[in-house]
Amino acid sequence: MVNTRKITLSLLLSSLMISSCFGAENLGIIGIDSTTIDDRFHPTRTEVSSTSTIEGKKVDEAHIENLQQVLQSIPGITSEIKAGDSLKIHIRGVENQRYMGEKPGVAVVIDGVPVFERTGSVNIDLDNIASIKVIKGGASYLFGDDALAGAVIITTKKGAVSKSMLSSEFGSFGYQKLLAETSFAKDSFNGRIQISERKSDGYWKDSDYLSRYANGKLQYYIDDTSDLTFGLEASQREKDSHGTVEGMTQALTDPTSVAGRDYSRMYDVDLLKLFLTYAKDFGNNSNLLVNVYQYGDDTQFVSSPQKYSSTGTAVTDSDAYTTLNDYHQVQRGLKSEYRGNADTLAYMIGADIRNNIYENKTSYLVDFRTRPTPPTYYAGTVTGDNETTEEVYAPYLEIKVPLSEATTLTLNGRYDNIRLDYDDHLNALSLQKDFDVYSHRIGVSHTLNESTTLFFSRSTGFRAPSIDQLFNGSITLDSKVLNNPDLKPEQAINYDLGIRGTLPALENTLTYEATLFLLDRKDYIMSSIGQYTAATTANPQKYENIGGMRSQGLELSLQSDPKKTFSFDLAYTYLDAYFTQYDNFYLGLGNPYVTSGPTAYTQVHYDLTGNAVPRTSHHTLNLTGNYNITPSTVLSTEWTLKSSYYADELNQLKMPGYGVFNLLAKHSETWGDFTFDLFARIDNVFNKFYFNTARSSNDRDYNKIYNQEDLSLTVNPGRVYTAGLSVKF
Repeated sequence: MVNTRKITLSLLLSSLMISSCFGAENLGIIGIDSTTIDDRFHPTRTEVSSTSTIEGKKVDEAHIENLQQVLQSIPGITSEIKAGDSLKIHIRGVENQRYMGEKPGVAVVIDGVPVFERTGSVNIDLDNIASIKVIKGGASYLFGDDALAGAVIITTKKGAVSKSMLSSEFGSFGYQKLLAETSFAKDSFNGRIQISERKSDGYWKDSDYLSRYANGKLQYYIDDTSDLTFGLEASQREKDSHGTVEGMTQALTDPTSVAGRDYSRMYDVDLLKLFLTYAKDFGNNSNLLVNVYQYGDDTQFVSSPQKYSSTGTAVTDSDAYTTLNDYHQVQRGLKSEYRGNADTLAYMIGADIRNNIYENKTSYLVDFRTRPTPPTYYAGTVTGDNETTEEVYAPYLEIKVPLSEATTLTLNGRYDNIRLDYDDHLNALSLQKDFDVYSHRIGVSHTLNESTTLFFSRSTGFRAPSIDQLFNGSITLDSKVLNNPDLKPEQAINYDLGIRGTLPALENTLTYEATLFLLDRKDYIMSSIGQYTAATTANPQKYENIGGMRSQGLELSLQSDPKKTFSFDLAYTYLDAYFTQYDNFYLGLGNPYVTSGPTAYTQVHYDLTGNAVPRTSHHTLNLTGNYNITPSTVLSTEWTLKSSYYADELNQLKMPGYGVFNLLAKHSETWGDFTFDLFARIDNVFNKFYFNTARSSNDRDYNKIYNQEDLSLTVNPGRVYTAGLSVKF
């Protein structure tokens, strides 16, 4: 039942904020630039956390197939391509050890809408990005749950001038993109409409995808001080498996995974995002933003490859799966932020109210057995039907105080009350759990001179336990699985010490930011028998706050003036990520379905404290160079370098580092009212062999030997060509 007191408190906070919009800049050197709603406020020299911003123009001009190709230009970010244009984003090595559908430890917000999809990834229309802002370090002081390592805030495009565009791209492996957009601007309103389609056959077997988008945004100016913005984004996606191979031998002999079968396949995803934002400026000293939204995610896919038919005959059909998964999510919310300043103070007061519903249904697709002998499972049997409701009530606050003419103190605080209600309609089970979590940031910025600023911050992030982690035994009805309703939220504490500014260099201007960071993750939640390990009667599974992790290192970004004949961008990360406590890991060896004989299932205990977090390279470098041959012709090069890393938590399977070189050429020509933009791009110019993903956690081939044949690998497709033409009018 909804708590009336909580609603009243949150509505009071919201109503107190019916006031104003752009005045903080009048505070001189201080002003509130934090927001969870849109990009009206940009980072200033007084920002105390490490942040990076990418303008939408850079995304458009890169002519990329997925967002990873742009995000790799930000130090501290790693990402995993899930399929096509969807990806999973990680910051500072947090959550790199997980590779199923778990949350990424990063809050992703698009137009003020917190976005989390059932697959754990995020799908973004690359052609509709106005800006991307990345906040690194714990960011729950603004964004609440799961902002363990930071946040990615994306704002979509709006109409600015009346124009239209048609665009088409083609590339390797049947890649195609078609796009049409039009925007308009009048005295009292502006708008933009865009439709697009991306599709590809994919390099790997069963890796084809099709993505269709329809976007619209309308901004209405109520008067000189206020406006309303309505936005809509609908997408339909069909995507198949990622093309993983099992073991190094198959990676070398069958890189496209012709002989492989992924555990999950044939995703059908429908997404619908709706939002309405009200902005009000109350003069030079205060402003108000109010945002209401709904984000729907309907996802269907198949899982569990069929091994035996109902008669016990082995099944080799690569398209034969046993289970249909049907998930429906609706995320609704209201956010409000009020800013103001006095002579010696700038502040922002916010309220975040959410009501999210997650419905999960599973059933059998076919008659089958898990082994040659009975029991037999029958098509149509409903195996899961549950619903989780998540309510969040969270006030938050930011205050900036000038300690001197050169020094500014920033304080943030947020309180989250989270209520989880779970109903299992199949087993008549109801569960409930509440959490109260406090998050904060404290930071100081000091201006050395007009071009140099020092900054320091301590910030926190958290993730509340899920219903499944709290009550896994009751939900699964498995005697080998135990409940733990006393789980505590995971916590992350982040420290940033950095310098940012500009430098003159050979008639050019260099913009830079260098940050030393340390992020401690405490009370990390994991199964008591290790990640993805099968439970046994002798060694049951239970989720526990097993220990912690630490990420520490250096991030450096350096950019020159892109208007010059020669320019460059550099992003470098040194990352040392390891487990500070992980003393209860079990490696499963042999066949979990066999209890005796040479392949009988056994578990070997390990203490992984001190081990490196998998898939985190010590060194990552991204360097781009641009040569403006003429005002309308540009040649760009890009070099990405990653050092070696471990594919597993045991640190037994080490993957080699690699370097990849890309080329991009662009030319623009204007004839009358028409502007033609032509481009050609080559990724992985030297056809370098390496792996997009490499992971392992158990004995996949059941031979009781843990080695490189137990790796799950995705081979990079090698050299890829893309070219296209757009017409603006």
